[in-house]
Amino acid sequence: MDIEELMPQQPEDAGKEKKVSPLVSLEKDLELYKDSIHEIAIEIIAEGISKNPIFVAHQHTVSIGEMILNREELNTNWTIQASMFEEFVEKGIIQPAYKELFLKAYKKPEDYMCVFVIVPEGANFIYYPYNVGKR
Repeated sequence: MDIEELMPQQPEDAGKEKKVSPLVSLEKDLELYKDSIHEIAIEIIAEGISKNPIFVAHQHTVSIGEMILNREELNTNWTIQASMFEEFVEKGIIQPAYKELFLKAYKKPEDYMCVFVIVPEGANFIYYPYNVGKR
């Protein structure tokens, strides 16, 4: 699956160069959201839905996961959707040949949120600690 399929609507200023990295605002929002995200991650694991929750951070409409934190409702910069490893494999974002490699690199979900960050330039996985001071 291509990034364009996940993010069909491009912002009007997609071609313009931005001076500040969007990751600055993402870190600010993740700090605000971390307790809610942690609670949902633990719930996903406890209910047996997945051992590997993945949260999708975006600023546009995407077609993966289920919205849990809406930037428009919360007056923030990033919307967060809850997903899981299995959906990423099913949609072809994580190729079958890389499943084991991904799971080997996956950090303990009780300590880190796995975030798939989607920006107009592309997408990537990051791990953000729930307890920033205890990295």
